[in-house]
Amino acid sequence: MQRKAIFLFWSGLLLLFSSITPVMNADQKLKALIITGQTDLPYHVWQETTVSLRSILNRSGRFDLRVTEEPRGITRAALQGYKVLILNYNGPRWPAEAETAIEAFVTSGGGLVAFHQSSYGEFFGQVKGPDGRWQERETVTGWTEFRKMIGAWWRAEDIGHARRTVFQVDWKDRNHPISRGLPASFVANDELYHKLQLSSQVHVLADGLSPANLGGTGRREPLVWTNRYGKGRVFYTVLGHDTLSWYEPGTANLLARGTEWSATGKVTIPPVRRGRREAGEKDVRLLVVTEGHTYPTEFYSLLASLPHVFWTHAVSRKEAFRDSLVGRYDTVLLHDMGEKTEQNTRNRLKEFVESGGGVVSLHHAIVDYTDWPWWYREVIGGKYFVQATEGHAASSYEEGIEFLVQSVSGKENHPVLRGVGPLWVHDEVYKGMLHSPGIEVLMETSHPGNDRPVVYVGPYSKSRIVYIQLGHSGDTMGNPGFRKLVSNAVRWVSGKEGGE
Repeated sequence: MQRKAIFLFWSGLLLLFSSITPVMNADQKLKALIITGQTDLPYHVWQETTVSLRSILNRSGRFDLRVTEEPRGITRAALQGYKVLILNYNGPRWPAEAETAIEAFVTSGGGLVAFHQSSYGEFFGQVKGPDGRWQERETVTGWTEFRKMIGAWWRAEDIGHARRTVFQVDWKDRNHPISRGLPASFVANDELYHKLQLSSQVHVLADGLSPANLGGTGRREPLVWTNRYGKGRVFYTVLGHDTLSWYEPGTANLLARGTEWSATGKVTIPPVRRGRREAGEKDVRLLVVTEGHTYPTEFYSLLASLPHVFWTHAVSRKEAFRDSLVGRYDTVLLHDMGEKTEQNTRNRLKEFVESGGGVVSLHHAIVDYTDWPWWYREVIGGKYFVQATEGHAASSYEEGIEFLVQSVSGKENHPVLRGVGPLWVHDEVYKGMLHSPGIEVLMETSHPGNDRPVVYVGPYSKSRIVYIQLGHSGDTMGNPGFRKLVSNAVRWVSGKEGGE
C-alpha cells in the first residue's frame, strides 16, 4: 500500500440535473421497448441517441426497458406484455408481419412514442433522389397506417428546418398530464422542423417560432402533439436530433413524461430540472470522505453510477465531521486513510453509528482510526498494521495482482451480494490484518498474498457496517461487479435496500 498525503484540487462535479422517482420493484415498472437499428446516417446517429433515450428513461425509475436493433423480426407475440414502444428509426419498410404487429399493438391500447427523424423517409413512400433530397415516387408505397398513427406527414418538397439553434418551446396546453406542473416554456437546442402537415385529430401540446433569419418560416410551428389510434395513445415530437438535444431538461421531460402517458394515460414522473437536485425520500444520502491517500479518478465515475444515491464529497475529516451527521446522512463511505483520530471525529462518528447510521469502509480506509480500538475492533471489525506492534507483526500489501474473490458458501443471497457474482480483479492484496471474531464474512479469496476475508459485515449491533477491501485500481472501480457490490452495500447499510 502506498501511503501518500494528498492535497486534492478538483474542479466541480458532474452537473446532476436529473430528478429520480421512488425506487420500484421490476413488477411495478412499465415494460417498454426501444425500436432502433437504422437511421439516415450521418444525419441521425441511432447508436448515440439510443444511449440518451435509455439513460433518460432509466433515470426516471418508471420503466423496465428493452431495446431491439432488428425490428424486422417483430411479431404480435414478441410485443405481448409491453406497455409502450419508443421508435428511434428511419430506414427501410419492415415486413408486413412486423408492421401489422405494431398496428395491432397500438390499436388495442398500447402506447407509441416517435420523434424527429421518424417524420420522413420510406415509411412515407419517400426515396432519396440523385441530389440527396427526399422525393415521392408513384412506384414506392409508404406505410399508410404509420402516417395515421403519428397523425402527421411531410410533403417531400417541404422537408426542412431552420439552421440549428437554441430556441424556446411554449406549451399550448398546460393542463395535459404531460405538461401539467411544468414551466410555461422550455429551451431546446435542436432543429426546428417546419411545414409538417398535421391530421385534424391530433392535439398540439407545444409549438415554437421558426426564425426566418435562420431559414425558417417566421411562423409558429407545432413541435409536440398527441394522437389516438384505436385504443392506443401516441406521443410525437419533432425534437430529438442528437445527444445534445436530449441533454436539455425540457426535451428529457418530453421523453420520460410522454412515454409514461402513452403507456398509462397518466404522468407520475416528476420534472427534470437543471441544477443540483434535492435528495428524494427513497434516495440514500451518502457522505463520501477522502483524505490521506491517492485514488484513481474512476472513483468519481463509480460514485456517479450509484443509482438512487445523493452523494456529498468531503475532502478531509475536518470538513466531514465539522457538524453532526445525524439526520443529514444515511450512510458514510470512508475512502480516506489516517491512523490518528481527532476527538471531534470520534464524537461525530460514534454519535452517527449509535443512531443507526450506516458505514461502508473501502479499501485503504481499513487503516483509518487505528489509534481508536473501539472503532476497529467493535465497529469496522478489522485493522491494517502499518507498523509492527507488540503482539502483532506489520501487515503487508502488493499492488497489481490478479485474484479471485467469491461469495462465502451460504452467503450468496445476502443483500450486499445480490447480483454481484464472483469477481476476477486486478487490485491490491493485503495480508496479516486483524479481524474481530464477530465479523460476518461475505466474500473471500484463497490468494496466498491476501487474508481470507475480503468483504465482511462489521460486528457492531446498533447499525450496519460493511468493509470492502477492493478498490485500489481504476480497473476495479470500473468493474460492473464491483460497482454493484458498492451500490448494494451503500443501500443496505442505509436501511433503504428495497428493490430497484
